[in-house]
Amino acid sequence: MSLMVGLALVLAGCGGMKIDDVSRPDPVFRIEDYFQGKSAATGMFVDRFGKVRRQFVVDLDGVWDGQRLTLTEDFRYDDGETERRVWVFARQPDGSYEGRADGVIGTGRAQARGNAFNLRYRFSLKVGEDRWEVDFDDWMFLQPDGVVLNRASVTKFGFEIGTVIVSFRRLNDGRPAAG
Repeated sequence: MSLMVGLALVLAGCGGMKIDDVSRPDPVFRIEDYFQGKSAATGMFVDRFGKVRRQFVVDLDGVWDGQRLTLTEDFRYDDGETERRVWVFARQPDGSYEGRADGVIGTGRAQARGNAFNLRYRFSLKVGEDRWEVDFDDWMFLQPDGVVLNRASVTKFGFEIGTVIVSFRRLNDGRPAAG
């Protein structure tokens, strides 16, 4: 039980986190290993007032070519809307990552340590008929059972407008999920 309380406290304070302060040495989370092949996720967007605004499921398919991870995400939202986002991540010589996808403004920058992965990027978010430029501070943590817990803070002009909470799991393909 104390592990869950500790994890809840870590996830609650993601905004000012530093990767060296929150990562654990095991299991090692390499996105190019974890997301290669098929995986699935379920999640929700919670506004700054704590109201669940949207829930979704995602089917993911990743291909690692030795240099780049191409990750196709097919979203199905609770209101029936669907969306496809294709990320291309390139591992840099220093071990960091750069990521690009439709809707991402510029390049996402990421770092990984132990079981933690942090991706920061600016995104053109559809809100009704409008588009807002928002910033994502996305934190993923690989758990010993192979589940990845994800919390992303979404801000506009430095003010939090909401949080995305997602749980990922690899689909059974005979490969170990944890690293």
